[in-house]
Order: sequence, then structure tokens, then C-alpha cells
Amino acid sequence: MVWDWKHKYGDIIMKQMRRMGTSYDWTRERFTMDDMMTRATKETFVRLFDDGIIYRSNRLVNWCHRLNTSLSNLEVEKVEIPGRTMMSVPGYPSEEKFEFGVLVHFAYEIEGSSERIVVATTRIETMLGDTAIAVHPDDARYKHLHGKFARHPFVDRRIPIITDSEAVDMEYGTGAVKMTPAHDPNDYEVGKRHNLEFINLLNDDGTYNQNAGPYCGMLRFHIRKQIIEDIKAKGLYVDTTSNPMEVPVCTKSGDIIEPLMKPQWWVNIRPLAEPALEAVRDGRLEITPMAAEKDWFHKLGKFQDWCLSRQLWWGHQIPAYFVRVAGQECDSGDINYWVVGRDDAEARKRAEEKFPGVAFELEQDPDVLDTWFSSGLWPFALMGWPDNTDDFEKYYPTSLLETGNDILFFWVARMVMLGMHLTGKVPFAKVFCHAMIRDANGRKMSKSLGNVIDPIDVIQGISLDDLHAKLESGNLDPREVSKAKEGQVKDFPEGIPECGTDALRFALCAYPLASSDIKLDIQRVDGYRKFCNKLWNATRFALMKLGDDFVPQAEAQLTGRESLAELWILHRLNVAIRDVNAALADMNFMVATTAIYGFWLNELCDIFIEYIKPVTAPGANPEACSSAQQTLYTCLDQGLRMLHPLMPFVTEELWQRLPRRASENEPSISIAAYPEPRSDYENAKAESDFKFVMDIATAGRSLAAAYNIVAKSEFYISNSSDASYALTSSLSEGIVTMISGCQSVTVLRSGEAIPAGCVVSSVGDEVAIHLLVRGKVDIGQEISKIEDKISKVEQLKDGAVKRTQVPKYETVVPQSVREANASKISNYDAEIEVLQNSIKEFLVLKDGE
Repeated sequence: MVWDWKHKYGDIIMKQMRRMGTSYDWTRERFTMDDMMTRATKETFVRLFDDGIIYRSNRLVNWCHRLNTSLSNLEVEKVEIPGRTMMSVPGYPSEEKFEFGVLVHFAYEIEGSSERIVVATTRIETMLGDTAIAVHPDDARYKHLHGKFARHPFVDRRIPIITDSEAVDMEYGTGAVKMTPAHDPNDYEVGKRHNLEFINLLNDDGTYNQNAGPYCGMLRFHIRKQIIEDIKAKGLYVDTTSNPMEVPVCTKSGDIIEPLMKPQWWVNIRPLAEPALEAVRDGRLEITPMAAEKDWFHKLGKFQDWCLSRQLWWGHQIPAYFVRVAGQECDSGDINYWVVGRDDAEARKRAEEKFPGVAFELEQDPDVLDTWFSSGLWPFALMGWPDNTDDFEKYYPTSLLETGNDILFFWVARMVMLGMHLTGKVPFAKVFCHAMIRDANGRKMSKSLGNVIDPIDVIQGISLDDLHAKLESGNLDPREVSKAKEGQVKDFPEGIPECGTDALRFALCAYPLASSDIKLDIQRVDGYRKFCNKLWNATRFALMKLGDDFVPQAEAQLTGRESLAELWILHRLNVAIRDVNAALADMNFMVATTAIYGFWLNELCDIFIEYIKPVTAPGANPEACSSAQQTLYTCLDQGLRMLHPLMPFVTEELWQRLPRRASENEPSISIAAYPEPRSDYENAKAESDFKFVMDIATAGRSLAAAYNIVAKSEFYISNSSDASYALTSSLSEGIVTMISGCQSVTVLRSGEAIPAGCVVSSVGDEVAIHLLVRGKVDIGQEISKIEDKISKVEQLKDGAVKRTQVPKYETVVPQSVREANASKISNYDAEIEVLQNSIKEFLVLKDGE
């Protein structure tokens, strides 16, 4: 059944990865419970034990009652609450809530007197395990109590009053601190220093044991409620105050974590962490982005030992054996009665060497190892380690690890520490931490919220009803299903549209590198689906322009016959290739997507393909047409290759439809050479000259928009020099294509007459573009529209002026506000002036009619 579960859900993940277009050597697929991984895991445990790095100790662990297991610190989330908060807890009825974020003050009675000492706690139920009250040695209020005892009100226990300058701040609270060494990390250290009694209150299931006296068998948070009432009944209650605090929560179950004394196996982190930190310092290991590197030093530098034991039914059983010697009282907490072994035979041999000539029984520890222990061996164990295999020699260490920033310490740190200790080498040269994917509102994806997005649902689309059905087929509580459905209705009222793999990949890469979270907006993904459609339609149209008999040049070099537009687009292609290569090398995928998107959409599709339509039309100059076709082919071929890593499917499909150069015979774009910048395509002059032409077209579009002429617009371009005339006349057909609704562009030499009834816009010192408006617009109506605009702007200006006329404006209102108001008034004046000049121009046109 367990393996059936693994195959079912493991196969889902593999299917998702395949559908996302990942290209791996799938024959090397491994699972952490495979035989080769099991062997490596046992080998590692034994070696680290023999090296003195793994040890057994009865220490505080993070205990999850819901999962009935211990957890590492990394699996515990510290949830901040601002003060008094009522919270539900897993394992209790959902309608039952418990108070957190409060400080309960109560008193202990001093033995043999009527005096009391007041203490405070955020976990009142733990007072049943108190074994001391600490005060500061210099606190005059309590010097007479040094060495005396308080009496516990509910169990038969004397509580010593001790002094401790490290644990007690006499300026905080009452200056007296209760100590529960078996259930609090700070109190644990105090208990060690003062040799206090460690009294465990908790059973593994969250009930209290016999040490809790009358509360034995009750659940911990039921005791929290009851014990306050009982303290009040004894007259020991003082008050309860709101207290901001952090609540430790299990990241897997949502249960409230309890510190609990357990004999467990631990890893001494310091001798493993120090080399891992040094590897980053000296550059052998690069971690990017920089925020992840800072996190590495911050967290790994704390040197917190790693608890390996897990009380689960699935995992690698710990290869440690308790030796039960006949005739002896053997304590499982005593490391001297433990041996390790790669198998039972080795463990027995070690036990015989340790206890020669005596009868014993071996009992393997029933606990399993933390899953990150075996996962930490991944880079070298899957290569065959501990054997020195060909794969290990050839592929280890690896070059790059790409992972989520949330498991930098769960997984990456373990791989680096264990890899360096066991192989002597840093397991990879670079770690790239990508952002975490959250929903469009920035929330962590959660089944209970209904905002978990399956990538396959984005790829192929899914209806709202089918999203609901997936919730119902899961393992959510019925009440959570109802809540999750509400979340789905809010986030995906129409379901999720079919976006395709390429759009999803491109969208994920288009988010900022420095961001720790990706707010995945499905509408944005759908926008990139439209980009795929644009890409498809533009390429198919371009193929039509090439024609069935088109044969590309054997090489992509310049011929010398290229027009200015061709030289410009090849230059822009080169710029995009250069920028994309640099961005990919830096793993700045947002910059790469921006460069590719800009080239394909804004430059190739919107400008060049439109521009060459008349050049490639039937009857056009054959030589110019052929040159434009060769340039277009180069842009398509190189543009698709450049885009392929981000959009593998649509680029492969389109590239297969292109003819091949005689010098190339690759069967797939995936193995074709990736574009590299070319020095012969660099042409700053062509970019400058063509930008000038685009500026002319832009000015023309602005004139047409200003006078609301949307069709059959007639333009005249006047030139004051022969050079500008030569340039604009050679590109006039292209300019027509760059102005929507343009019927004609006539280029005039210096001194040639401009038709009456035109409006003008200057483009530099030597060129102006004129739009014929006479007979095409209702001048009176246009003037009326402008007067309405002037009226609205004047109202805005009057409001801004009034704000400057309040009493003591110059002295009371901050300078930054005064400057902002002055700027607004100035902008309104400029806008009014422009509009008034427009009326003057219309009046001139009207007078000329």
C-alpha cells in the first residue's frame, strides 16, 4: 500500500515535470528509498557516528503531538501574534479555541511563611513541571529568600529559589522567573547549570502524565483553561495581560509545538557547518541571489545541532542497535549500550567487541531518520557513492543546483555539509535559489484555502466545477472543503483558462530575480498565451512572405544589399542576443524574457514585418525583395532559437517549418547552436537613422490622433537638406506602413510647396511632417472639444491655486507640499497654453477655407 501511494503521487510529480517541458536523462530517476540510497544512508550514519559527529542525548526536541514525532527547528514556523488571540488547535474540535498571547501572573507561597512570590508565564499549564524559581542575585527584594523553598499548590513538591544573573532581568516583570527545565529551551539551560530536576509532563499524544498530579490524562490545552480556575480558587491568581509573542507551529500539521525531553540521535553541526561557511567565503561555492547568501551565513552560523530521530512509520530505519545485556539494568538513554552497523551482522560484531563473553540481545532503534538526512546525500549517492564508480568520477562534483529558497537549509546546507565531509569536495559550484510561487494575492498556496495551482491545470485549463471536484476527492476535512471552494470561486470564477506550457514557463521566468515570492497571476500567464499566438501568426505570415521556393543563404553574413530597415533589425537582433546571453549567464530570467519579448513583439512583428510588406509585395523590386526575405529568415531562425529555452514547444514547431541553410542539418532546435552576438551585425548608425524615421512616423501618428483622422490620412514630409531628402524618400513606403490609416506619404525637397490646409510637427532641425486636415475635420466641432478641455483644466488649476491661498500658507505648509502645488499649477498653465495654441491653429485653417 505504501509503495502504491508513492507511485501514485510520485508519478503525478514526474508527469508535471514532463508536461512543463523539462529535459532530463529520465533513465537516472531515483527515489530516496531505493536500494542504492538506503546503502549510502546507512554508510553515512555509521561513518558520522564513528567520527564522533552523531551522538545520542536526552534533550529537548520540538514535539508535534498531531504527527507524534519530533521535528527539526527548520520544520517549525514561529507565528507572531500581537497579543491576546484565540486560536484553534489541531486535534481539538474546530469550534473550541484557546487563549494565546497573554502573560498570566500568579503567586507561589513561600514554605513556612505567609509570604508569596509572583511569577508570570505564557504557558500556564507548564507550571505543573516547575522545579525552581530564579531571581537575580543582586535583587534586594528577594535576597532574604535565597536558598528557601516555595510549595507547589497542586503536586507534592518543594520548589527551590535559586539565583541566576543570566536568566533573570530584575528590571523585567516581577524579577522572579519560574523554571520548567523539561519544557522550555531557556529553562533547560538553567536546569543544566543548577542541576535542577527535569520533570516531563507530557505523553506523546498531548495528554499530561502522572507527574501532573490531578491533571493526569487531560489534554494540555484543556489544562490551560482549568488550571487558571483552580489557581483562582486557591487565591493565587494575580492577573492576565496581553503579551505579543511567537507561537511555534508545525509547518506540516499546524499543531502547536511543545518542547519535550526525548532521547534522540543528534548531529553535531559545528564541525560540518564551519567548512560549509568557509566554502562560500572563499568562493568555492556561489549562492545567488545575494539575499540567499546572507541567509546562509545568518542561519548556518548559529550551529544548532540537528535532531535526526523521527517517530514515523515510513523512512530509513536508524542503523543503531540497543544492546540489552543479560543480567544488567540497561538504560536506553546511555550511549554505552548502543552500537551502529551497516547491517545486523556488523552491529552484532561491534556489540561482541564491546561486551565480550556476555549474552545480549540486539534491538534496532524503531525510529527513522529525518528525510533530509538521506536527501542530503543526493549529489553523490545517486552517482554510486560510497563506491568509486565511473559516474562518480565523471560527474561529481556537479556544476549547478537550482532550488527554492525555502529549502536552503532543509536540503542545500545538508548536501554541502555532508558532501564536503564524506567526499572532501563541495558538491556543486553554484546554488541558484528561485522565488516561491504564491497566489495572485501573495498568499502561500494551501489546500484549505483552495488556492493551490496544479501546473497541469494551467497548461490544459480546468473548469470551476472540476476544481471543486478535485477538492472533494482529496483528504480535506468537509468543513475545509467548503471554505476552499469559496476561495476557488473568488480566485477562479471562470475556472482556469488553457494557457499552455510555453506561456506558463515564460510567465514564471518573467518575475523579478530578487523577489523572494512570485505572485502568480493566471491572467498574466494568459497574456503570454496571447504572445504565443502572436508569435505563431507572425511566423506563419512571414513564411508566406518567404514563399514555398525560398532558399536561405548558406551562411548568415551580410551581402551589402541590405536596406536601412534590414540593417536596423539585424542590429536589434544582435542587441537582443547579447542581452539574453548575458542575462541567462547571470540567471536573470526576467531580463532575458524582457529582451526577447521586446524584440519579437515590438521590433520584429510591429515594425519590421509591417515595414517590409510593400517591399515583398508582388511586383516589388526583386533584388530588394530577396534581401528583405533573407533578413526576415535570419530574424525568424535566430529569434526562435533565442526563445527556445523559455518556450520550447511553440519554437520547435515553428522552427521545423523553416527551410535549412546548406551549412546546417540539426534535426531539432533543441540541439541547434544557440545564437551568439556578431560584430558584423552591430550598426549604431543604422539604429540612429532608422530611429529618426520612426520618430517621423510617431509624429505623424500624433498629428492624426490630435485631429481625429483615423483613415485615409495624407502626409507630406518637408526636408531642408539633400541628405534628409535622400533618407526620407528612400523610406517613404515603409513610413506608410508605420502609420495606421495612412493613405500616402509625399516627400518634398527643400523649397517645394506644402499644400494649404496642413498642420505640422517638426522632427529635428531638417525634417517636418505635415498632415492635410482641410476638408477632413469639422473645425468648429474640434474647437468646441478643445474649449471643453480648457475649461476642465482651468477648474483643476483653480482648485490648486485655492490650496495655496490658505492663511499662513508659506509658514505652515511644508516646503515639499508647496513645491508640489507650484509644479501642478505650472503644468496646468502649460497644458492650457498648448490647447489654446491648438485653437489658434484651427482658426488659421478655418480662415484659409
